[in-house]
Amino acid sequence: MNRDWPYAGFIAHRGGGSLAPENTLAGFATGARFGFAMAECDVKLSGDDVTFLLHDDTVDRTSDGDGVAAKLPYGEIEKLDAGSWFDKRFAGERMPTLAQMAELVERLGMRVNVEIKPSPGHEARTGELVAAEAAKLWRGRVPPLLSSFSDEALAVARAVAADLPCGLLLHDIAPDWKARAARLECQSVHVAHRYLDAAAIRAFQDAGLYVMAYTVNDPERAKLLIEWGIDAICTDAIDAIGPEWPAP
Repeated sequence: MNRDWPYAGFIAHRGGGSLAPENTLAGFATGARFGFAMAECDVKLSGDDVTFLLHDDTVDRTSDGDGVAAKLPYGEIEKLDAGSWFDKRFAGERMPTLAQMAELVERLGMRVNVEIKPSPGHEARTGELVAAEAAKLWRGRVPPLLSSFSDEALAVARAVAADLPCGLLLHDIAPDWKARAARLECQSVHVAHRYLDAAAIRAFQDAGLYVMAYTVNDPERAKLLIEWGIDAICTDAIDAIGPEWPAP
């Protein structure tokens, strides 16, 4: 299913999909335990410009704290329990820094799709610092695939770390996707799977782009995407869709 896609064909969403608290080290360890060679995560900035893993603009949903992430120093964020909300088995999990995650995935032998997830008004700064930090942390290793819904964040990331591959995240297939991908020198597009069919995948690939479908949790839908020639599938259902599936 991969043409010459340089990354894994199956990607664990937010580390461990639906089986572990998102964007935590336990999540990555869970993804690796299920055989995933690659995971996706979200990275943003704390109030004191530390790159760390979090999807939302606030810490409320995925921790025992509250507040806007862009206004909190990382010293406060790192003390929050980011696991108990999911299951008491994960009590004490933290929101790790990008550096802590990079160290773990090196030990696990995993590759990473780092989604640059800026808080509103912090697009350029987030793109700059995430790209600079990633370039330093992965020097001499297979680089992470950077992606973002923010053209501004990706443009700055490209300017700061031109050697890191980039993917354009699309909510849907906007008419200007080709121009945007070319302007940002993207290697891939990451598209909500419900908008994809065989013709759409072929159009992206004919433009020289790899295609990742997110977030695919139905095995039958995953099989159909594979038949259509998808390059990669990002999934929460890591116990139902993954590297050893579909069986030969």
